[in-house]
Amino acid sequence: MHPSWYQWDGSDLLLALHVQPGAKTDRVDGLHGDRLKVRISAAPADGRANLQLAGFLAGLFEVPLRQVTLLSGQSSRSKRVRIVRPGKLLPGMTPPVD
Repeated sequence: MHPSWYQWDGSDLLLALHVQPGAKTDRVDGLHGDRLKVRISAAPADGRANLQLAGFLAGLFEVPLRQVTLLSGQSSRSKRVRIVRPGKLLPGMTPPVD
């Protein structure tokens, strides 16, 4: 069984995130309850933090930016994100079962 902060929808990865904008650096910072905590250096104004989050996740999972979609939480710290066919997974993540 995998952690509750991610699940697979076919070959797409769905993430439940707790995002902290305005941090010193962009990084994954462990768990926050049942969500993965991600710190983003952009301020939460004019969608900048969401755009930076998408770029950070694209680099982390080795996909083009167009394969990262914010599903919910546009103006919230709690977000759901879809990564289409990730090229890389975080340590401890299990790939989808065919």
